[in-house]
Formats: sequence, C-alpha cells, structure tokens
Amino acid sequence: MGEVRNAERTQKNILEAARKEFFDRGFKGARIESIAESAGVKKQLIYHYFKGKAELLEAVLANSATSEPEWVSQIPDNPVNIAEHRYRVNSQVRADFIRFAAWEALESWAEPTSWNKGGELALQSYADYWKVQKENGLVPPEIEPELMTLALTALTIYPIIFSNITKFITGSDSTDHDFQARWSTFLNQVSERLLNTQQDPKS
Repeated sequence: MGEVRNAERTQKNILEAARKEFFDRGFKGARIESIAESAGVKKQLIYHYFKGKAELLEAVLANSATSEPEWVSQIPDNPVNIAEHRYRVNSQVRADFIRFAAWEALESWAEPTSWNKGGELALQSYADYWKVQKENGLVPPEIEPELMTLALTALTIYPIIFSNITKFITGSDSTDHDFQARWSTFLNQVSERLLNTQQDPKS
C-alpha cells in the first residue's frame, strides 16, 4: 500500500513540475531534465511513467481538466452572463493554459492531444449554443452565431494573453482584481446590448 501511495505522490509531483515547465516554456522549450529536477526524480523515472513529452503533456492537460473547481462547469442560465462566466473561468482557473495555448498557436505546434479535439468540440458547442439563442430570438437576425462566438471568445482571453497591452490602455494589470471586476461588468454590458434581452424568447 505504501509503495502505491509513493508512486501516486511521485506522479503527482511529476505532473506539477511538468505543468509549470510546459506552461512557462511551451512544448518545444520544455525539457524532461528540468521537469525531473523540479520533481526531485531521475529522468528515467519519468520515462517509466510516460513515453515522452507528448504523453506527459497529455497527462498534464487531463489532470488540469479534472482538477478544476466545480463552479467552472456551472453555466449561467442568463445568456447575458455567459461571456462574463467564461472570462472568470479563463482568468481565475485557466490563465496559464490560455497563455500556453496562445504560445503554441504562434509556434504552429501540431502535436495531437485530446485537448485539441476536446477544445474543438467545446468551441463548437459554444457556437451551437448561440445558434440556439438566435433561434430563440435572443441573437439579432443580422448577427452570425459563429462570428459572435469568435468575438466573445476573443474578449474573454485578450487581457490574459496581451497583459502588457491591457496595462498600456487601462493602466491596470490584467491580474488586478479591480480590473477583472471592471472587465466582467463590461462583458455583461456588451452582451446585454448585443442580445435582444427586451424581447420574449420564442417558445
């Protein structure tokens, strides 16, 4: 039993060290040697648990997804609050991953992972959500749901990725609680003006 617990603890330490290494340096820049040193294990032990960097990253992403707080998946009933909710998730829970994903996009890294497919399905589901809201009369007829999805997604990740530009424009750090509260309010205001909230949804 003790050996099992030690193995679980070792794998946890490896995943924590790997998460920091991947998110700080990107997939190409990450080094197994650095992960081993941070985790306090030999490099060979990492290869005992994982075949290579790709499989280790897969495990890091899977572990990150399963360790998110419960409120992340609690989608607001009011469509006006959807963008604000997604921004809160991105800024408070997924900020490191958002920056990592942006870095990998610039690097044109194409290593297939379950996140690639999962992220694609999640974004498609988000677009489908706005298609339904358009059918219900909440999204104006001249607005394309796919473009609305893209625009709202951009608004919820821009301050996280471009924190320097955010500070140039607003004078505030993107991690500042006051800024995050202001941006959340702004997202609700934009959503309220964009959606036909004064009309009764179609039954």
